[in-house]
Amino acid sequence: MVPGFNHNIVYKGVAFHIQTEDSGTGKALITTLLYRDGTIIASKKTDYSDIIKIEMLEKVVEDLMKEQHKEMLRRLKAGEFDSRAFPGASSAGKEPDYEEKTVNTTDVASDSSKKEAASGLSLDDMILEYLASEKD
Repeated sequence: MVPGFNHNIVYKGVAFHIQTEDSGTGKALITTLLYRDGTIIASKKTDYSDIIKIEMLEKVVEDLMKEQHKEMLRRLKAGEFDSRAFPGASSAGKEPDYEEKTVNTTDVASDSSKKEAASGLSLDDMILEYLASEKD
């Protein structure tokens, strides 16, 4: 079992923390949280109970965790959470304090592996690429 991923990211001069963890096969849930100053800005949950008996489950779950973690980073960098992360900076419509999504893993496991292979980047490489792009 992969314990999880934790990264601190500076976006628009502010530190954010992204945390992804697996609840284990008993609960079969992957949870990713995006924090700013200890406050949850967004969350995403993936229920993988429908694939619990597949071969190489640990590898598939690890791939799902990596993809979900990277997706949260991409969404942060794309500005999707700006109105929640910087509430005084925008007069856009009121949004919930955080977003929680639960996704089913049917066909997601193979899609995740395809995306990872297509991007050719490991999670660490993606984080490094992001940090390098922020210096520009």
